[in-house]
Amino acid sequence: MPFDGQPVLPAVRKVKDFEKLMKLPHTYIILLDCHISQLSQLVGMAKANSKKVLLHADLIEGLKNDEYAAEYLCQVIKPEGIISTRSGVITKTKQNGLLAIQRLFLLDTNALEKSYVLLERTRPDFIEVLPGVIPHIIAEVLQRTGIPIIAGGLIRSAEDVTQALRAGASAVTSSNLGLWNHQFS
Repeated sequence: MPFDGQPVLPAVRKVKDFEKLMKLPHTYIILLDCHISQLSQLVGMAKANSKKVLLHADLIEGLKNDEYAAEYLCQVIKPEGIISTRSGVITKTKQNGLLAIQRLFLLDTNALEKSYVLLERTRPDFIEVLPGVIPHIIAEVLQRTGIPIIAGGLIRSAEDVTQALRAGASAVTSSNLGLWNHQFS
């Protein structure tokens, strides 16, 4: 089972929340919104606490989100995986043997169809579907691509998490601290 069976992948934006997360039992965590100067220290702290960090490359301040940045992240920072909307970053992440998570913003039918074309090229390890509160789209993307889904964005309640998981999502990302320790069956 992906992510050691962890249904919610805590997504942290603030160092204070990151520090709280170090005391929680989650293995996989997502690091959003940080500055490049903090990366090495934060990933090191996570590893020291037996956490596996998934970095959102698009949200790292001070780092251009391109293939060179992905190479730096993979070879120097060494997270467990990288999340990005950019196909070049996903490709470079896969080449370096890290988990590659393609983030998709599904705004309308046109965006969804373009995403299918992109996914044929990149073949990421996981797809993060945003918003993650549209269960029938989660099921469709999973069925059409065969690539495991992570649901994210606008996940506000335990019911949102449950619906995404029932629709076929392998996990759900959330920055809602109240959902991090909720028990899902």
